[in-house]
Amino acid sequence: MASINQPSPDALCAEILAQARRQRAEILDRANTEAQAIRDTARTEAEAIRRERRDQARAEAARRKDLILATVAVETGRLQASRVEAILESIHAEIRRRLLADHAADRETLVALAADAISRMPGNSFALDISAADHAACGQGLAEEITQRVGRAPLNLTLSADGAVTAGGVTVRDAAGYEFWDNRLLARLERFWPALRRQIARQASLVEEDSSTGGAP
Repeated sequence: MASINQPSPDALCAEILAQARRQRAEILDRANTEAQAIRDTARTEAEAIRRERRDQARAEAARRKDLILATVAVETGRLQASRVEAILESIHAEIRRRLLADHAADRETLVALAADAISRMPGNSFALDISAADHAACGQGLAEEITQRVGRAPLNLTLSADGAVTAGGVTVRDAAGYEFWDNRLLARLERFWPALRRQIARQASLVEEDSSTGGAP
């Protein structure tokens, strides 16, 4: 009978160990490769997240900056408008004060105001009221001068002193009591103030040419 060569136990053990080492090396190589791939992917994803967060932070910073700038612009405009309004109101108050301080109007002013009112009203008979101070200073011959200034004949004018008429000027009503025109200086100030305030603001460079300071002409 022929003999069969069998590896010795030591050789078999050595082969098993060598195979185990090869498998371990292969496993370690695969593990290192996979770990490197995971690290590379993690770095890529982390960088993408950092870029996204950085972009988001920049966008948020830009949004907040724009919001702050818009708020500053609105607040600046509000403060400027408030300041302009305060200046115009002080001018209005000063004009009123001066009108009230001057108790008598000059003769030419009374004639012009009365003629202006009468020229806008139909009819021929009118009652004119002026302040007591104006009546005492200018009443003599005033009705005749007003008639000449109007240039409409015939006119029947009755001139009276009225304590309710202050700060100069005249009120005019027709004989039937249907038409009434308040041409006192204070009344005219209030009528024309919206347009006047815009003119003052532009001339004083308080507002731009196309800016509005409120009110209607």
